[in-house]
Amino acid sequence: MVWLGDTRATLRACPQDVQDEVGYALYLAQISEKYAGAKPLKGLGPGVLEVVADHRGDTYRAVYTVRFAERVYVLHVFRKKSKKGIATPQSDIELVRQRLKRAAELDQKREH
Repeated sequence: MVWLGDTRATLRACPQDVQDEVGYALYLAQISEKYAGAKPLKGLGPGVLEVVADHRGDTYRAVYTVRFAERVYVLHVFRKKSKKGIATPQSDIELVRQRLKRAAELDQKREH
């Protein structure tokens, strides 16, 4: 498991039930299984998944990739602030794109 940016600290700051749900989804990803609540994050290609966890009216999201053979990369964890629609804010999508690129670079270095 590779935590990119502040993802680990951000998850640890989430409510315990959110941590438990996301942690279980990540555990399943590590053993090559898929959490029932994990959905593909549209527009980022195959192997990029999102878990949405609700807690007392707030929505938390965790984005990770299983695109690389031996490691799960946690790309972003955040509380969705916008109440307009279910779409992920563009700034969060951009951050995921940057971290996905970084994950590809790190994975490439591992192979050499």
